Amino acid sequence: MTGKERIPTNLRTLLILEILGKHNRAMTATEINDSLRLPKQTVHRLCSTLEENGFLTRVGHTKRYQAARRLRDLGMGLLYNSRDHIARRQILLNISNKVKETVNFVVPEASGMNYIDRVETDWAFRIQLPIGTNVPFHCTASGKCFLASLSPKKRLAMIQAMDLNAHTKRTHVKQETLLSELKQVSKQGYALDQEEFMDGMVAIAVPVNDNHGRFAAALAFHGPTQRISVENALARKDILTKAAKQLADSLFSEG
Repeated sequence: MTGKERIPTNLRTLLILEILGKHNRAMTATEINDSLRLPKQTVHRLCSTLEENGFLTRVGHTKRYQAARRLRDLGMGLLYNSRDHIARRQILLNISNKVKETVNFVVPEASGMNYIDRVETDWAFRIQLPIGTNVPFHCTASGKCFLASLSPKKRLAMIQAMDLNAHTKRTHVKQETLLSELKQVSKQGYALDQEEFMDGMVAIAVPVNDNHGRFAAALAFHGPTQRISVENALARKDILTKAAKQLADSLFSEG
């Protein structure tokens, strides 16, 4: 793309969103325009319009833009309604058949981790967290999986901005202990919830990364402590890890 004459007017906003989606950082309008080569004022105006309509938001008081809630919802909606949703559903069903517990596909949002897909266990006794539920970052396996995917600097900044509410007596309420665990999660490639969000519930989660190694979602299963312990959750970790690779290949393959 080398000039405005080559880019139809009705494609310009889509290309701005595409450029942002390909970079693992917030960007200024000028940085976005490095790829577009449009008049500077045009790109600034389009970014402002996208911001006003809830598709983009600025990072703090800077001039850098990142995806806002409306754009994330759009992306997840397109993914959910595509043929990829069918493949994802089959993978979740396969995991559930193997682990015999509820399996979740969870994505980060501004307010926490959001359950966008799940397969319920057949057990009559189960913990209800329906699709659409938002859960905290700091005391869930999927949330800690996401936090651990951030760079140490971004991880610290995010935790410093969070309210580490105690949901149980096991919840991390001190930044130092949470940061210590997240460092370990980053190394080991999985996260645990050891009754930190709910008394009597254990969970394990692994990341699903895109082709650039960026965190896209967490794949997790949970169950009551009457049926599942940390030890047997870990014994089934490889099922999740293998499935996360299958999901990544299905969702992000370029073929």
